[in-house]
Amino acid sequence: MIRNRLENPIILFFVLLVIISINLIASINFFLIMFSGVLFTAFYIFLKKRYLYSLIFVVIAFLFIEINSGLKPFSLTLLSLFIYIFIIPKSDSYGSYDLANSYVYMLFFYVGLIIMWSLFYGMDEKIFFALLLNILFDFIFFGVFL
Repeated sequence: MIRNRLENPIILFFVLLVIISINLIASINFFLIMFSGVLFTAFYIFLKKRYLYSLIFVVIAFLFIEINSGLKPFSLTLLSLFIYIFIIPKSDSYGSYDLANSYVYMLFFYVGLIIMWSLFYGMDEKIFFALLLNILFDFIFFGVFL
């Protein structure tokens, strides 16, 4: 039984295709990492349910985004894995799963991304506002379509 739309392989393929193409186009307009929170949510779902083939496609999509934005390869994957192993079990012990937890997990991911971005490149107010705009786009895309 499919409980989440991301678990459907056809929808996953089209979502990953849309995310990669938007990141290739949006890098010109300096939107840093569009919809990486949605990819993190897919990473979390596939790792939790052990859908390893789908997880490989999410990691490949992370690689496209990292190379396009200038981050180190596998940095977003390692950040997602760190959040999955260390942060999510602590927040899961306080409550049960619902849709609000997915938003909190995406927020944890973006906080880690802001820290990682400031360590690699330094933080500028333009970059900070672009990351805040990306959080807003991720929340809207996740809430409306997924």
